[in-house]
Amino acid sequence: MFNKILIANRGEIAVRIIRAARELGIETVAVYSDADKESLHTILADESVCIGPARSTESYLNMNAVLSAAIVTGAQAIHPGFGFLSENSKFATMCEELNIKFIGPSGTIMDKMGDKINAREEMIQADVPVIPGSDGEVFTSKQALAVADELGYPVMLKASAGGGGKGIRKVDKSEDLVAAFESASQEALAAFGNGAMYIEKVIYPARHIEVQILGDSFGNIIHLGERDCSLQRNNQKVLEESPSIAIGQTLRDKIGAAAVRAAKAVGYENAGTIEFLLDEKTNQFYFMEMNTRVQVEHPVTEFVTGVDIVKEQIRIAAGQELSYKQDDIKLRGHAIECRINAENPAFHFAPSPGKIKDLFLPSGGVGLRVDSAVYNGYSIPPYYDSMIAKIIVHGDNRFDALMKMQRALYELEVEGVVTNSDFQLDLISDQRVIAGDYDTSFLMETFLPNYQKDEK
Repeated sequence: MFNKILIANRGEIAVRIIRAARELGIETVAVYSDADKESLHTILADESVCIGPARSTESYLNMNAVLSAAIVTGAQAIHPGFGFLSENSKFATMCEELNIKFIGPSGTIMDKMGDKINAREEMIQADVPVIPGSDGEVFTSKQALAVADELGYPVMLKASAGGGGKGIRKVDKSEDLVAAFESASQEALAAFGNGAMYIEKVIYPARHIEVQILGDSFGNIIHLGERDCSLQRNNQKVLEESPSIAIGQTLRDKIGAAAVRAAKAVGYENAGTIEFLLDEKTNQFYFMEMNTRVQVEHPVTEFVTGVDIVKEQIRIAAGQELSYKQDDIKLRGHAIECRINAENPAFHFAPSPGKIKDLFLPSGGVGLRVDSAVYNGYSIPPYYDSMIAKIIVHGDNRFDALMKMQRALYELEVEGVVTNSDFQLDLISDQRVIAGDYDTSFLMETFLPNYQKDEK
């Protein structure tokens, strides 16, 4: 086991990793930008190192600065969390070259699964269903028109090297395709340095279902059930739950087996997530992409399985065998996570940085967890993601979990900045959400138009 690890991240995920490491008896090193000098992760870690100015390109994305901090402090491993360098294959490879263990898959695996075209081909070879789409990358709007005409509208344009909701456009008719293609391609080029796109047939109505997997260096791979992430705004997840109300045990076994098959096909090691679209009309599921890192919503899986995913990541990276076999994994009860962001839903969810003047995070009762890095008097910087907390609940059944989440959101108080907590409370109280009657289009096309009308 490692003696010391460096956390190449900030906010609640950095705090989450520090706590897991401490429970394993491992010392931690926090890195921080000038804007994060007073952040909770710098206070909780055993050591803290400033790695640059507020701008993330000069700090949290500065590979040389992060690696220098690891070398100077004697850290044997680096946990990247999610975002920033977590899916940067060059960084993972640099860690390996410096004999620092990257807590995640190798750079080679990241490249293989990070490029959506390559990932699609790997899945076809592994007999994992894929969404009907273009045969390889599409570089021009003329090519895109030809592919879309063959597939039939609506289609989805996606950046080949994309992620995080960038470079994605839904196109309902041919007249809109050229403008959408140029816009998405330019966005992808700016975000990822690669403007290549690919095109998929839109599966509608659909559920966004993802399967958590764990793999060790001995070839053991298991899945930890599924999460339903269908409630999304602008392709960004808003609320997640596990298990999915849309899936019965037979389909759960099939989709879990497909996820394990996918991971084994590429020799995957550490934690990862296989994302699928589920066609609710046919009950057919299709591979979308693989996330080669721990995800924001991992706590709902931890609640229903009892598996500490971050600790497993560290153990796997240290060369240990998985602590669980597939037969050990049983889903118990139901878990829901709401992302609490410092943003104003009444003004198109504009970020709301500033100083927290009063704070009460809900606590007490069985099955309630809050992952956060904010505290009373903390100033939320304007430079990074607006998520300030995650409220996660676990109940004996879905209704129990829904009621527990309503109670937690009622109790939450954040003064000094605007948050989306009231929006989340209204969403979790919506009759269609309570009934589980929603898909990937529900939040944007049904809930938000009515919500914004009421807000006015």
